[in-house]
Amino acid sequence: MNTVKTYYKKLTAYLFISSIAIVFFSCNNSSKSNKDHLVFRYNEHKNIGSLDPAFAKDNADIWATNQLFNGLVQMDKNLNVKPCIAKNWTVSNDALTYSFSLRDDVYFHKHELFGKDSTRTVKASDFVYSFNRLIDKKVASPGSWVLKKVDHFKAINDTLFQIQLKQAFPAFLGLLTMKYCSVVPKEIVSYYKSDFRAHPIGTGPFKFKRWEENIKLVFRKNTAYFEKDTNGNSLPYLEAIAITFLPDKQSEFLQFAQGNIDFVSGLDASYKDEILTANGNLKPKYAESKNMIRGPYLNTEYLAFYMDSDIPEIQSELLRKAVNYGFDRKKMMIYLRNGIGIPAHGGFIPKGLPGYSASIGYNYQPEKAKQLVEQFKDKTGNKTPEITITTISNYLSFCEYIQRELQKTGLIVNVDVIPAATLKDAKANGQLDLFRASWVADYPDAENYLSLYYSKNFAPNGPNYTHFKSDLFDLWYQQAFTETSTKRRELLYTKMDSLVMSKAPIIPLFYDEVVRFTGENVKGLGINPTNLLDLKRVKKN
Repeated sequence: MNTVKTYYKKLTAYLFISSIAIVFFSCNNSSKSNKDHLVFRYNEHKNIGSLDPAFAKDNADIWATNQLFNGLVQMDKNLNVKPCIAKNWTVSNDALTYSFSLRDDVYFHKHELFGKDSTRTVKASDFVYSFNRLIDKKVASPGSWVLKKVDHFKAINDTLFQIQLKQAFPAFLGLLTMKYCSVVPKEIVSYYKSDFRAHPIGTGPFKFKRWEENIKLVFRKNTAYFEKDTNGNSLPYLEAIAITFLPDKQSEFLQFAQGNIDFVSGLDASYKDEILTANGNLKPKYAESKNMIRGPYLNTEYLAFYMDSDIPEIQSELLRKAVNYGFDRKKMMIYLRNGIGIPAHGGFIPKGLPGYSASIGYNYQPEKAKQLVEQFKDKTGNKTPEITITTISNYLSFCEYIQRELQKTGLIVNVDVIPAATLKDAKANGQLDLFRASWVADYPDAENYLSLYYSKNFAPNGPNYTHFKSDLFDLWYQQAFTETSTKRRELLYTKMDSLVMSKAPIIPLFYDEVVRFTGENVKGLGINPTNLLDLKRVKKN
């Protein structure tokens, strides 16, 4: 009964969202009362745990805090690091010292604790405080690892902030774009302490207005925001953001179809066949009223072999390659994902990241797969080679498809379905011989993907779940840290990825895509490979 009451309470919140423009903008002149085009409405089915950027560990929290907070730098849609509060920066010749020159026109959102002016400018000392807070063990931020390679940092003066690294790390600027590294005001955090999560004060394009947890969340326009568009107009364009929290994806889609929310992210099984054709196009009934935006997402879906397994089939490079050749990835994406996602014919680095190559992986060659299986049989005398794929229920259809295709090659394939938590623990402890996995970038640099094959990162102490080991790979991996040329580093990344694929410790399935559905009146939303929601340039006609 409580569940039913909660559901209807959340459903009622939509009535609030649908009329929120009138609440915000009501006036005597009825012609001005309908300002819905100034409010962007979306649903967050996973809820939001915190509005404190130090705890922005998943998309729900990251999307919300991205509207409220800024850092030194930001990422554009092409993964280029751009100025934000730092208007420019320099890097020393040894790539250890980063010096950031700050803008002097960035203000914290108004709050009475700032005194008579109700606000103040951001200073370099605010970044010293924010970074110290991020690594403070008492705060216990899940983002403390971001500054793991930092030796120290300091404010040279009010507008010059300097960071010294322990060792060169080419991806460091990319790390600084994460919401963990946002600037927060000491006086506000000190007052609210842990309750800053529900009383956020930042510098972002929107400011906090109201949060009824798990029901609705409202942000209002920050009229003092420092960024402008290319024509010199102030950002943001919208007057408000309204977020609701219906937990059911199918109900969320229904609200979108009815025009009660402006945006849906991702392709859920509950509605994919309703909105898309088998080829991944909008169905006619939605084509005139809805838009679809899609592009590469920094997520590789794959199967992984545990290289330290004592099972001959897992140890055999012949059989691992046979599995890679033995199924049609393109057909798999059409049948199981309505064409959304990029068949993984390249390496582990996904499309959208520098270092990606489309020519280093495996394509569908069923006859070659059969030959490799026969070679394995002849070499080992094993006439009934057998493997077991361990997966979770959400990916059962993929594994069953692969199972059917591989059995045509003469390979016996079993599929074992276990809970996600069990799979996570078992793969970390080397208890699975062949398992389904995915890797979403922690930060937008190919090094993050290649770290899964560095021998010093063996699980459970690191992300090398396959226990892949190559002295040559390790050498190149270390070289990449000291390579200051972006182009040469990209080539090195591709060589490393190619080396991994030649040994076939994994079976890349597909590179995921960001898919966004919007109302036809939403403009400027855009898309990016990190799936970051950025609303400061969004307009509703």
